[in-house]
Amino acid sequence: MTDLKAALTFLFTVTFIASPLLTDPFMGFSENQLPIPQINPPVQPAGYAFAIWGLIYAWLFLSATYGLALRVDDPDWERARTPLIISLLIGTPWLMVANQNAVAATVMIFAMAGFAILAVLRGPRHDRWLFQAPVAIYAGWLTAASFVSLGSTAAGYGLVFDQIGWAYAAVGAALLVALTVQNRVKTAPEYGATVIWALVGIIVANLAGVTGVAIAAGVGIVVIGLTLARNIARAPAV
Repeated sequence: MTDLKAALTFLFTVTFIASPLLTDPFMGFSENQLPIPQINPPVQPAGYAFAIWGLIYAWLFLSATYGLALRVDDPDWERARTPLIISLLIGTPWLMVANQNAVAATVMIFAMAGFAILAVLRGPRHDRWLFQAPVAIYAGWLTAASFVSLGSTAAGYGLVFDQIGWAYAAVGAALLVALTVQNRVKTAPEYGATVIWALVGIIVANLAGVTGVAIAAGVGIVVIGLTLARNIARAPAV
């Protein structure tokens, strides 16, 4: 079974990385996907922020390759493989779904994020740079992206708030989840740092737009940054 899980982790990492080649590029939900078109929603980070996927893909591939070659029977890796496999399996068709159905894509990305976070929580503390760090970056970006998707989709259906209201709600909810997770995985600052990366992207996107959303994202950066600093200061000496 350990051989199978290591092989499946590698397989679905490859299919996940290859998935952008099999569908149209995703640049946010198109106007015809939502009853109320979301054009440049304030909850969405600036386009450059999505370049982090290059790092995520490369590091996940390195991790899966190393795990298949040298950590097939490692029980610490084994505990984290099942949720990571599920996250990658859901993520493989995500781009295709996102180009067709915003609601389904939102549900899927929350599932991806949840299983990725579980993989970080279960992950080994040794081989930190070959499992915990890449999976933490993956989980951190999905945490932010899931609430971006929720904010855009909910605003697109006119639920409760308009797009500005949902931007505030999404930033606040993402911050709450990020702090909760980061305080559970104090040894993986990459998770919180990636959420900060997303929040910086939101600030950049709103500098000439909704200033209040940029300020809210800035507050989130400060709070997560202080949490990371506290965790690092309290980390035992090695």
